[in-house]
Amino acid sequence: MKRTLIAALLASAFPMTALAGDCPADQRRPDGSGQKMVKDGPKDVTDRVIASNDLSKDPIALKGRLFRARELVVAPGGVVPWHDHGNRPAMIYIVSGEIHEYASTCAAPILHKAGEVAAEKAPTQHWWKNNGKQKAVLISVDLFPAEMKMDEHMM
Repeated sequence: MKRTLIAALLASAFPMTALAGDCPADQRRPDGSGQKMVKDGPKDVTDRVIASNDLSKDPIALKGRLFRARELVVAPGGVVPWHDHGNRPAMIYIVSGEIHEYASTCAAPILHKAGEVAAEKAPTQHWWKNNGKQKAVLISVDLFPAEMKMDEHMM
C-alpha cells in the first residue's frame, strides 16, 4: 500500500515524460566495477530544497522520511559529487540541458537529456557532470531520511 502510494505520487509529479538514458546492456557491471568514485566536492552546482513534507505526519505515516523536492542547477563543467542512494531512493527530472551520470554499475557514462527522468536506487553509487555548453536544470524528488544531515556528498 505504502509503495503504491509513493509510486503514484512520483508518477504524478512527472507526467508525460520519457525514461532517461540507461546503461547499455553490454556496459552493465556489478556494483563497484563500473565508473570509479571521485573525491571532488560539488563544483558549480546549486542545490535548493523547494518543498518538503514530513511523511510521519501524513496519512501514509512513513516514519523518519521526508518527501522532498529540490532544484539543482549545474553550470557547464559543474559536478554533482559522488553519492549513493542505498537509503534514499530518488527520481531526477531533467528540466533543461543535458548531463552525464557516472555510475558504479556502468562502464560507460550515461547521458540524460531534457524531458527525461532518471531513477536513482540502490545499489548504484554515482556522480554527475555537465559536459555541455549550457546549464543543466534538474528537479530531484527523494525520500530523505529525516535523521540524516545533508552534506556536500548527499546531493
